[in-house]
Amino acid sequence: MAPSSSSGLTFKLHPLVMLNISDHFTRVKTQLNPPSSSCSNGNNNPSTGDATTLPQDFRVYGCVIGAQKGRTVEIFNSFELLLDPTTDTLDRSFLEKKQELYQKVFPNFYILGWYSTGSDANESDMNIHKALMDINESPVYVLLNPAINHAQKDLPVTIYESEFHVIDGIPQPIFVNASYTIETVEAERISVDHVAHLKPSDGGSAATQLAAHLTGIHSAIKMLNSRIRVLHQYLGAMQKGDIPCDNSLLRQVASLLRSLPAAQSEKFNEDFLMEYNDKLLMSYLAMITNCTSNMNEVVDKFNTAYERNSRRGGRTPFM
Repeated sequence: MAPSSSSGLTFKLHPLVMLNISDHFTRVKTQLNPPSSSCSNGNNNPSTGDATTLPQDFRVYGCVIGAQKGRTVEIFNSFELLLDPTTDTLDRSFLEKKQELYQKVFPNFYILGWYSTGSDANESDMNIHKALMDINESPVYVLLNPAINHAQKDLPVTIYESEFHVIDGIPQPIFVNASYTIETVEAERISVDHVAHLKPSDGGSAATQLAAHLTGIHSAIKMLNSRIRVLHQYLGAMQKGDIPCDNSLLRQVASLLRSLPAAQSEKFNEDFLMEYNDKLLMSYLAMITNCTSNMNEVVDKFNTAYERNSRRGGRTPFM
């Protein structure tokens, strides 16, 4: 077990950081290891076959941002990063770009350290920790354990600091545990309270009311599909002459079929097109924003390349 910190710093962790890390881990794990049911449809194509099995030590990485006032360090938010396999450190170019963007939006927030997932800190984590010391001379390390332990009552989050201890006559940096408290603002309290109340109190298999609602819809559609299939088989047997014709049943089926075109009314088409255009507008707006960001990056590189030449009276930078 890592020793306790002696720095005297007070850490305040916001719930948004824990939600971001948990969402990052769950999303990446689901993307890289989809459910095996999608591969059991008789498709033997190797390109769409078995899902990739993730290693047991699968981890995600990112940076935590916040502010420090005196001896109090408050961790407000986090953003995701990738691990560079060549240097075994975080992607610095992406890190610097995200840092610049966050400085424009949140000028009072700074990179306080980094986060990862796992049961405990290991030796490779210290290499990443050292690489971030040029951004923050004393970075913090937030570790979230994604393993489910129903007997554990504390939050599965550990905050580490680094201290130099003399080991075998050589000063070496080691991770030390830092105590922290959960700090929330009003918006976070409302969100967390909403998420907490979504969990059913009876301890059922459904994780949230949304999952229970979707399960009910799935059951209703499944039942409707089975009844339509039975009706289709019955009409097919009646058409073949296997069973006698029932005119009253045919009238009921015809009445049901005549009610279907009601969904193709003019009002439905207008609402559908409006919703469809709104979705396209959001997609186009996101694409335009991305293109504008790329263009802004190209302009910055152009100005940097010709800045020295412009000082000599040559070309002027592109504005």
